[in-house]
Amino acid sequence: MTRTPGAILPDLTPFRSSRQFRLLWVQGLVTYFGSSMAMIALPLQIKDLTDSPLAVGAMGAVELVPLIVFGLYGGALADAADRRRVILLSEAGLGLLAVVLLVNGLLPEPALWPLYVVAAGVSALAGLQRPALDSLMARIVPHDQLTAAAALNSLRWQIGAVAGPSLAGVVVAYAGAPTAYAVTVAGFAVSVLMCLRLAPAPPSGEADRPSLRTIAEGARYAWSKPVLLGTYAIDLAAMFFAFPLAIFPFLAQDLDAEWALGLMYGAIPLGSIVVSLTSGWASRVRRHGRMVALGAAGWGLAMAAAGWMSNIWLVLLCLVAAGGGDTISGLGRSTIWNQTIPEEFRGRLAGIEVLSYSCGPQLGQVRAGAMAGWTGTRTAVWSGGLACVAAVGLLAGVLPKLLTYHADTDEDALRRRAQKAGGQAGEGRADEPLAEPLPGAERTAAERTAAERTAADTP
Repeated sequence: MTRTPGAILPDLTPFRSSRQFRLLWVQGLVTYFGSSMAMIALPLQIKDLTDSPLAVGAMGAVELVPLIVFGLYGGALADAADRRRVILLSEAGLGLLAVVLLVNGLLPEPALWPLYVVAAGVSALAGLQRPALDSLMARIVPHDQLTAAAALNSLRWQIGAVAGPSLAGVVVAYAGAPTAYAVTVAGFAVSVLMCLRLAPAPPSGEADRPSLRTIAEGARYAWSKPVLLGTYAIDLAAMFFAFPLAIFPFLAQDLDAEWALGLMYGAIPLGSIVVSLTSGWASRVRRHGRMVALGAAGWGLAMAAAGWMSNIWLVLLCLVAAGGGDTISGLGRSTIWNQTIPEEFRGRLAGIEVLSYSCGPQLGQVRAGAMAGWTGTRTAVWSGGLACVAAVGLLAGVLPKLLTYHADTDEDALRRRAQKAGGQAGEGRADEPLAEPLPGAERTAAERTAAERTAADTP
């Protein structure tokens, strides 16, 4: 079934061509809604137990190191083990951690230390799981549907980002943290059952055991590819310079619009949803490197404009535009990753991707807070946006191959397409039960959650 040239709505071809993609898409949505309950309840419970902002903020520090260590190891593991098994066992582990939260929450006097232990454990398991999830996507969707599948994944996460916390807030407020944790446990139980239905995804050929050497091999491969390097660098720069969400409460106060704080946080996901719902055009784009750069520059410009504006409604409009730019950049990144990375390196580079889109926002929060304390809130926002645009321009100049990338002529993309079409060098027979193209359909595939900026699916 072909797309009409003027189509704007999302391209649903990946849903039709791959049962495994449909299964993972729904499984991810179930997991996110269940996790949202604990994502809201956990910091609120720490607040109730300690009445300390520092104690709540310490949860982020507890999560960071396990994410980095296990994200890199998880990438190597995804190249050496059955990815379905890694996903399944990690999901089961996350469910068990949710049980710990539930049991602790039901105690007459809940303890504080299990909350930090669970936060660290979740970060570690998510670091192990995300590379396997992200690297599996290129196997289960035909090759030319990469961008369409990335848009559908982005839509899934943004729906979860808007609806999940909203529903969780109501549950926590009216039923309490234990009820929220019970919903999380139920969500992971359903998710594990869905993961059991995934087809096996064994490693390609004779894969080496995960080690520092194999992790270093993945890093060297990424460093040797200017196009990949450009996607990582631009994403990190955009998030470091222009991710001021931590100072939104102060921005709302400066604008005398504290009532609009929730709208400010919701505006960015709204922009992402708008782009995802009108992403039909993205399937026809061939120069995905330009999507990466232009989308990131658009994010920076919109953030700069938000810092300049003194009217809250104009600020909200700018934040919606920023969310759209971030999603456009994310679609380009995920498409390039899945179009060019060979099967034998896919897991390890997915580990690098996890660090790229997780650590950048956390570092950006620190930059925004420090800059706001030094120069003022609005200056921190608009100057960060301009710095983002300048950094994107500089990186595009230093790494010109990113802008000249073309899906139909790039050597790595052509090699990857040939491998998948011929069942060579990494897919072979292992790929056949996973991909289920429609008769006459083009061969294609997709990637990660483009604007999923959270470090983990916290239970």
